[in-house]
Amino acid sequence: MSSAALSATPSRDHDTENFPTASRLLARPVRAQVMAFYRFVRTADDIADSPDLAPGEKLARLEAMERALDDPGTSMAEARRLHELAVGTEEARLMLSAFRQDATQARYADWAALEDYCRRSADPVGRMLLRLHGDAAPGAIAAADALCTALQVLNHLQDLVPDRAGLGRVYLPLAWMDLAGGEAGFFDPANAARRREVLDAALDRVEAALDRASALPRLLRARRLAWQSTVTIALARRLLARLRAADPVAGRVALGRADFARAFLAAPGRGPRDAALVRSRVARAGSSFARGMAALRGERRRALWAVYAFCRAVDDIADGAMPEAEKRRFLAEWRGKLEVPDCALSRELAWARSAYGVPPAECEAMIAGMETDAADRLRLQNGGDLDLYCRRVAGSVGAMAVRIFGAPEAEGFGLRLGHTMQLVNILRDIDEDAARDRIYIPLNYLGRQNITDGPAPEVVAHPRISVLCGILARRAAEGFASAERDIHRFDPKVMRPAAVMMWGYKRLLERMLARGWEPGARPRPRLTKGEKLRMGWMALGSGAP
Repeated sequence: MSSAALSATPSRDHDTENFPTASRLLARPVRAQVMAFYRFVRTADDIADSPDLAPGEKLARLEAMERALDDPGTSMAEARRLHELAVGTEEARLMLSAFRQDATQARYADWAALEDYCRRSADPVGRMLLRLHGDAAPGAIAAADALCTALQVLNHLQDLVPDRAGLGRVYLPLAWMDLAGGEAGFFDPANAARRREVLDAALDRVEAALDRASALPRLLRARRLAWQSTVTIALARRLLARLRAADPVAGRVALGRADFARAFLAAPGRGPRDAALVRSRVARAGSSFARGMAALRGERRRALWAVYAFCRAVDDIADGAMPEAEKRRFLAEWRGKLEVPDCALSRELAWARSAYGVPPAECEAMIAGMETDAADRLRLQNGGDLDLYCRRVAGSVGAMAVRIFGAPEAEGFGLRLGHTMQLVNILRDIDEDAARDRIYIPLNYLGRQNITDGPAPEVVAHPRISVLCGILARRAAEGFASAERDIHRFDPKVMRPAAVMMWGYKRLLERMLARGWEPGARPRPRLTKGEKLRMGWMALGSGAP
């Protein structure tokens, strides 16, 4: 088969890609090698994406390209150039396996299947660049793989509509789209809210991959490659932010020249460090906890940010619009991160644990609590189950926090206050949780009020649910009263963050007690702007809680 028969007019070139391929940041000899590799895989990709070729013909042409990789004397110009420059034949072979898959497979069952595709369609590019620069250390390879997978998924999410319309392919897994009413429901313009939830969950996975890639520029000895990786990560984070803010099904979401200019100008800095990435994540979350954390300074604040960001990350997994099996897999991966940190957040958490004696068991407890939340249908059998759940998801936070405050002797106080604050969360979020088919009021409590289990929104709409909410509210009020007595046993300056957060949560409880628990008449309570300002003032040590 001739080279002409194999080649096609490229659908794009290296200057129109989302992310830099052979930018001028790379040395000239390396750019020539990268361009040779790019032209080969671009030709193969265009064959796989051709609307004019039948699947069998695509496979035949791709198999001919693979044979050319074994023949230094091949007449195919793209393959001959790879042989001449001694670059990328093994990586190109792996990518051909992905392009053959594109010729015959149009849908993916789950996230693991999508990652396997990215492992072959994208990760070889990063490995080829590392090998060309002599930077193939295990840590760099793992970070480069994460970056390439993130870039590929971002492209898939950006191109959901053109891929479906022009190629008949959808890379977002079927099980994920099922949560938005199936594929047709996911792409329905009128279903934007549910689609947004699924997209955000997918983008969370991209962000997790970029966090694994974040150390790459500082792991590389080759300065030019480090600069290019810095630019690529910065552009990926910018596209991620744009996809969070806009709907790629409703219209094209793309980077602009200003995005590229800012990324290239920042290249010499090699990107933000772990602490800065965690700090930005905490700021983006906008939690009322931030006001309590503001009472800390320096390394203690950094450590508490790491704990908070960890809790938020696993909570986002449990609450994300993804299949239960996927949630459990990603939570299990976090258990591995506790043992071997592999991303900005897990490294910061490991540092905080080491610096302030935070027991690994408390992080494990938080993950276990999130595994409870990961269930598609959540019910607790009795008060013991409720206490265990509160111990895991909130007591663990209290036990970790008091150590970072500098009061490890206050562990019992932290456990009890965490339990009390979680009761407030349960009462505050009762209707929101019911929409997820979660009920935290135990089944034996419901039975005492002759409330039959069923669809969660119907259960929490029962007239006698207010009786049970009142019981939990009184328990929370007693918890706050006890905490206000006990906190004076400890250094008030050290415990100020706890006092600030306790004050805010107590205000929410008071608002709910005044509002009542009648179904249909319980809007979600929020702190006023003045109350938030007061918490900020107290955090500065300028007012009594």
